[in-house]
Amino acid sequence: MKIEDVSLDEISSIKIERKKSSNERILDFIVKVKNPYIFKVNGKLVRISFSNTDKTAEDCLTNVLKNLYK
Repeated sequence: MKIEDVSLDEISSIKIERKKSSNERILDFIVKVKNPYIFKVNGKLVRISFSNTDKTAEDCLTNVLKNLYK
């Protein structure tokens, strides 16, 4: 089975409250998307991976959420 054939959640319809703290928004996103490392946005497959840098996973997810839910 190819990754493109796996049923993944579409996150464009997920609503995250902007009034929540950064940590609460991250937790809410993870609960709603179920797998924060692979999901779909407007029908496009998004796979998140991390490279060997000083950025933490929290920093990366915070940046993703800030850009998605401005």
